[in-house]
Amino acid sequence: MDSSTSPTTGPGTPDVVAVRDHLMALQDTICAGLEGVDGRACFAEKRFEAPSGGLHRPRALQDGAVIEKAAVQFSHSVGRAMPAAATERRPELAGRAYQAASVSLIVHPRNPYAPTSHANFRFFVAEHAAEDPVWWFGGGFDLTPYYGFVEDCVHWHRTARAACEPFGTEVYPRFKTRCDEYFRLPHRGEARGIGGVFYDDVCDGGFDRCFALHRSLAEACLDAYVPVLERRRNTPYGDRERQWQLLRRGRYVEFNLLYDRGTRFGLEAGARTESILASLPPLVRWETDHEIEPGTDEHRLLHEFLVPRDWADVVPPSA
Repeated sequence: MDSSTSPTTGPGTPDVVAVRDHLMALQDTICAGLEGVDGRACFAEKRFEAPSGGLHRPRALQDGAVIEKAAVQFSHSVGRAMPAAATERRPELAGRAYQAASVSLIVHPRNPYAPTSHANFRFFVAEHAAEDPVWWFGGGFDLTPYYGFVEDCVHWHRTARAACEPFGTEVYPRFKTRCDEYFRLPHRGEARGIGGVFYDDVCDGGFDRCFALHRSLAEACLDAYVPVLERRRNTPYGDRERQWQLLRRGRYVEFNLLYDRGTRFGLEAGARTESILASLPPLVRWETDHEIEPGTDEHRLLHEFLVPRDWADVVPPSA
């Protein structure tokens, strides 16, 4: 269902309102779930209604007991011309009016043994007078650990695979591969994390089928993440682990500012800058020529976990 050709209309009329309503409800569900895990902090919301008819509802949680910072953003943008970040691979769509609805999620936990989680679920419709609308879904979720645990990686990927399987056994392997390829830092030659699923230009099979796949993945992201966060939230740690976490967060910042298409799209579309950059961690550090001692847990992360692997097929230690 992941098309490499131009998005199309396909069977079924694209229903922007249905997608928008689902994403707004998804934002509510995710925020409630994360607040339940943290137990102390709550999300604060700002609301912006655009003259064009769009709606932006960014929410942020800061300084929680478990979560140092989280952002869950809903956006419905309406524009006269597609931003360059959306048309560089689709030049034929340049100049079209568009609507884009999305929810994006980032969680930066306080404990270094708990991984950062990212997710994004989006829907585009590009329109031109006297022509059928062009639409597609995109998104996915990925995990960025600072310390590697096989059971966490297995759970994460098995949950992703289960969400894909009703739509064909070939869907998860393709989405996983695209995630491994996309979330990399070419200038460092390393992965951002252990991947997950990533998809774009999903339109094959018609709107109803694609929307069902989109919902299945969107509704699986909390199931994939919360058990891992709960498992690691109280792991004892010291300054060594904290400094490593802050150093690795720097890699996250580098990817988002240099390569992430969603960041570029938001900035080019004129969205609120604070909302676009809400994915950045509250604290981060860089160190010149940082040396990693072989045999350490930090070394294992880089050489055993941050490499593409079929985690869903691995037997976890507790099995």
